[in-house]
Amino acid sequence: MITPREYAARRRDLMAMMVPNSIAIVAAAPQAVRSRDTHYPYKQSTNLSYLTGFPEPEAVLVLIPGRGQGECVLFCREKDPLRETWDGFRYGQRGAVSEFGMDDAFPFSDLDELLPAMLEGRSRVYFALGKEPDFDRQLFSYVKQIGEQQRRGAVPPGEFVDLDHTLDEMRLIKSAAELRLMRKAATISAEAHCLAMRRSRPGLYEYQLQATIEHHFADSGASAPAYTSIVGGGNNGCTLHYIENRAPLVDGELVLIDAGCEYANYAADITRTFPVNGKFSREQAAIYDLVLAANNAAIKAIRVGKPYSVSNEVTVEVITQGLVDLGILDGEVNELIERGAHRDYYMHSAGHWLGMDVHDVGDYKIDGQWREFEAGMVLTVEPGIYITAADRAVDPKWRGIAVRIEDNIIVKNRGVENITRGVPVERAEIEKLMRAKR
Repeated sequence: MITPREYAARRRDLMAMMVPNSIAIVAAAPQAVRSRDTHYPYKQSTNLSYLTGFPEPEAVLVLIPGRGQGECVLFCREKDPLRETWDGFRYGQRGAVSEFGMDDAFPFSDLDELLPAMLEGRSRVYFALGKEPDFDRQLFSYVKQIGEQQRRGAVPPGEFVDLDHTLDEMRLIKSAAELRLMRKAATISAEAHCLAMRRSRPGLYEYQLQATIEHHFADSGASAPAYTSIVGGGNNGCTLHYIENRAPLVDGELVLIDAGCEYANYAADITRTFPVNGKFSREQAAIYDLVLAANNAAIKAIRVGKPYSVSNEVTVEVITQGLVDLGILDGEVNELIERGAHRDYYMHSAGHWLGMDVHDVGDYKIDGQWREFEAGMVLTVEPGIYITAADRAVDPKWRGIAVRIEDNIIVKNRGVENITRGVPVERAEIEKLMRAKR
C-alpha cells in the first residue's frame, strides 16, 4: 500500500513546484446518482487519492506553502453517528489529521466561510478547471465575492493555473510502491483471464465469462473492475468498446476479453483472444500469430530514451506486412502505411499510459515531439486486427475474426518488465490451458 509518508512526500513535492504566495485546491469527485435515491459505488478523484489517499466524497484539499497554521488543510464531512448508521463510517476532522497526515482539517460545511479568506491575496491559484463544473462555479463565486470587497481592501487572487499538468507529470513516473500495487492488479487480472479460458465452451453466454472474471477480482481483494469488462464473441469482438456482453458463445468462433481489476486505486488492463471451443482454426491462427508478432515486436522496441511513438510504428509495420502476406491488403508496404490502409483493420493506436486511471494521465508529446520513455513509466501494448462479418472486400474465410492482445509494460533502466504474461499468449499454451477445464 501507499504509506502516509509517501503521500506526504507527494504533497511536499507539489508545493515545492508552486510559486511563492500561491494556493492549490483539489476537490473530491461528486457522488454519482444511479437512479432516484441510489448511487453508484463511490470513486474518488484520482488526483485527491494521489495526494492524500482520502476516500470520502464532500472533501477539498487545500495546499498553502508557508502557511504558519499548517500547509496541508482538508475540508471534509464531520463525524455524524446518524448518517454513519445509514451510509457508513466517516473519518471526520480528527481522522483527517491522525490517519491522513493533514496539518489541519475543517468541516466541509465551513468551506464557504473559510476558503475565500485563504484565497484572498494569493498571487496564483493552482486548480484543475473544467473537471467538476459545480465546484468550478462555487470557487469562482468566492473569487467574485473577494472582488466585490476590493473597496474594503480585499485583494482577489492574481491568476489561475492548471494544476493537472503538474500532477500529470508527477503521476506519470511510478514509485516502487505504486509498481508493487500494479503488479498485484496485473496478477489478479491475469488469473481471472485464465479462469475464463478454462471455463469457455460453446453455448455459454458472454456475461457468464464476465461473471467468472469479476468474481475472481472481488474474491482476490480488488476493489472493482478498473473499467467495464468487454467480452465479445465472434463478430462482437470487432466492436472496440463492446460492453453488452449478452450474446451466446458460438462453436468455431473466437472470444475477445478486455478486462482488468482495480487494486488499491491502481488499474490493470489486459486483453486476450481465444477460441470458444479451445482450438484455433487455420485462419484464426494466422491472424492471431500476426497480432502476437506485433505485440512482441512493440514490447521489444520499448526502451529508455526511445520515443513513445516507436511501439505504434512497429505494430503498424508488422501488421501491414502481415496483411499483405495473407492477401488481405494488396500493395507495397510503405505506400500502404503512408496512406493508412491498415486502418480498415487496425484502427486504434498501440497503447496508452496506465496507472490510477486506465487511460492514465501524462502527455504523449512535449512541444510537438514524442516524449521519450523513462524508467518508471507504465503503458499498455495492445495491437489488434478486426475483420467484420460485413466486410465484402476480403475472402469470406477471414470475416468475423477479431483479435487483440494487450499487455502491461513497466519501463525500466534496462529493458522492460511485462507484468501480465501470467496469462498465456502463445496459441499452444492457450489450447493446453483450455483443455484443463475446471
